[in-house]
Amino acid sequence: MESDNLKNVFDRVFTGIGQARESFVPDLKHREIGTITSIGTGIAKVAGLPGVGFEEILKFPNGVYGIAFNVDEDEIGVVLLGHYWELQAGDEVERRGHVIDVPVGDGLVGRIINPMGRPLDGKGRLDFSGRLPVERPSAAIMDRAPVSAPLQTGIKVIDALIPVGRGQRELILGDRQTGKTAIALDTILNQRDQNVLCVYCAIGQRASGVAKVIATLREKGAMDYTVVVVTEGNDPPGLAYIAPYAATSIAEYFMEQGRDVLIVYDDLTHHARAYRELSLLLRRPPGREAFPGDIFYIHSRLLERATHLRPEFGGGSLTALPIIETEAQDISAYIPTNLISITDGQIYLSPSLFALGVLPAVDVGKSVSRVGGKAQLAAYRAVAGDLKLAYAQFEELETFARFGARLDEDTRKIITHGLRIRACLKQPEFTPVSVAAQIAVLMALTADHFDNVPLDQMVDAEQAVYAAAADIPVEVRSRFDTAKKLSDEDRATITRIVSNSLAHFQLESHE
Repeated sequence: MESDNLKNVFDRVFTGIGQARESFVPDLKHREIGTITSIGTGIAKVAGLPGVGFEEILKFPNGVYGIAFNVDEDEIGVVLLGHYWELQAGDEVERRGHVIDVPVGDGLVGRIINPMGRPLDGKGRLDFSGRLPVERPSAAIMDRAPVSAPLQTGIKVIDALIPVGRGQRELILGDRQTGKTAIALDTILNQRDQNVLCVYCAIGQRASGVAKVIATLREKGAMDYTVVVVTEGNDPPGLAYIAPYAATSIAEYFMEQGRDVLIVYDDLTHHARAYRELSLLLRRPPGREAFPGDIFYIHSRLLERATHLRPEFGGGSLTALPIIETEAQDISAYIPTNLISITDGQIYLSPSLFALGVLPAVDVGKSVSRVGGKAQLAAYRAVAGDLKLAYAQFEELETFARFGARLDEDTRKIITHGLRIRACLKQPEFTPVSVAAQIAVLMALTADHFDNVPLDQMVDAEQAVYAAAADIPVEVRSRFDTAKKLSDEDRATITRIVSNSLAHFQLESHE
């Protein structure tokens, strides 16, 4: 009896297997598999993938990905994006059929990710709304609008003398440890309540330096509107190469939604060196300073993506602040000159000013904004118009005054005024100054109200002007943020408030 039951069970099973086998239709998929022929530092040579395209993503064992970089007749040079030391010659390589992309969306705000879109902040998986290719063409010229609105950095010397507009590309350059990252960080901190999203891209930085930047952003509440894209110094050079492009795609997503976005590349020196390393390993011919000839193109196609879109395309903007490191103040080196020619101006930080304690150490003579002056608030143009010339005259005369020459009264006045300008343009780190306070100080400077204040009391006098700026009538302050010029009445009102706040210091100076 039991044997009959068992037989029935087997019959049913085999009948089911037979029916499943007959109904099964194999799903044939076309896959291209190649093999690694050799491995280098961050690169691999692959054979056997005849259909692969330039910059297509390839999958290696252990979840390592790479980008097809050199597509030659017999083999492919691949830039690896992971732990290449786990790979060896003979391993299989699979085509993925698409170029490398990065997750984008509002869920990335406040997160720290790597260029592949993997979270580094321990907050779990990313919540994203789509993916965009890392490399994208820049907006067509006819889709762009003129730069018309200022991006306030909160730094007096920049907002007054080297203004940055929304959609501009302003290079920050200088030697090591002169405060380049500090200027970019101050600008990010000043975007609070300005409806500007920020993307900070750390390229090949020391992990301790990146951690310090992130800690500052968190402490000041700036992570609420910032995305951080990170590659560390010990990451493969391929990751450092794609990092700024991935960060730009994330920023472009917000720009295309009609938002204003600020992106900081810190710094493109490491990016250029990573590209040089990969290119030389892939046997590309070196050119000037051992950089390959297309190093200009990799930076120009990156920075051309920063723009201000026309209203019919949402009217969003992407403002780029690339950072570059000079060596021994040589701004005529290959990479700095490339970037100076690509960008719309530069902010040069001088080691000698830094050593003198003039912070931020902006060299006004070598710094320029080729676009931002058009977008600068009218109130700034009214009060800071002659400031750059007066400061340049002072710096020229200061050199001669050091020799102890006898100075006439006019020269002494220029030097006295210049010393007050320098004192007013000093600003501690992470202390952005509001538009009203900046205009009050600049107006006091141009009207010579500080000239009778002793130099050792300039900090206190400046703080008194900041406090007095709060007393400027609301209707006058509302005109600061418009394109309207200040009327004579407005100027008289501000001048009266400023001079009253400085009367105490000037009385002391006459004693």
